[in-house]
Amino acid sequence: RFIAKPCAINLGIQDSGPHRAQPNAILEKVFTSITKSPDGKRLEGLSKQLDWDVRKIQRWFRHRRNQDKPTTLTKFCESMWRFTFYLSIFFYGIRFLWTAPWFWDTRQCWYNYPFQPLTSRLYYYYILELAFYWSLMFSQFTDIKRKDFLIMFVHHLATIGLITFSYVNNMVRVGTLVLCLHDASDFLLEAAKLANYAKYQRLCDAFFMLFGVVFIVTRLGIYPFWILNTTLFESWELIGPYPSWWLFNGLLITLQILHIIWSYLIIRTAYKALVRGKV
Repeated sequence: RFIAKPCAINLGIQDSGPHRAQPNAILEKVFTSITKSPDGKRLEGLSKQLDWDVRKIQRWFRHRRNQDKPTTLTKFCESMWRFTFYLSIFFYGIRFLWTAPWFWDTRQCWYNYPFQPLTSRLYYYYILELAFYWSLMFSQFTDIKRKDFLIMFVHHLATIGLITFSYVNNMVRVGTLVLCLHDASDFLLEAAKLANYAKYQRLCDAFFMLFGVVFIVTRLGIYPFWILNTTLFESWELIGPYPSWWLFNGLLITLQILHIIWSYLIIRTAYKALVRGKV
């Protein structure tokens, strides 16, 4: 409200929505109670009832559907908030982990487990991330409805489950590695969205391509060969299997499945962009 909105207005993004549909009680009732995209038979019936041309009714429904879509300004403000958080928490995580021994040697995650101290910096890093993902879980129902609503819902559930579970079981060392790795690409996607809303197409394309490279390297390269390697094999070797080991790794593998799905979508988008000339 006080930062993102003025920035958007300075970039020429107006708070104006799409063309509003002409008020009509009968069509509004059909739209809200029956269907938002009437078929040919219903269109003909409405045409006779209102003495309107079928094309005019189709246009009304199209305008009415667009009327409910969020404005570019709203989407810009939401993306700017997420960009700010992801960028801040990523640099906080890197700064914190740079001096942590388990960042350079993942076997340190399991030495003397579970009797590992929880420092205040580690605690705040964990609680901030958990609070943010809880906020995403709830705000997903009120924020802009995206096409990947269901897959994001599963992602938030798995993430909250992992953060909570690892905190309760004092697996926070490996947890910080997972969190930092995921934050590495998220702010780049939000930066690409911001550039897109501001109509800086080349900047948008550059950020998206950079995001795609970082995402695939971190989620399909570093994550399985660094994170899953230590949680599946090094932990088994150093502390042995335990009941919650299966749940912990099950959630981590669920995340990896989501990474594969998203990587496919990113590659498909990048391919389309190369063919069409823009993202």
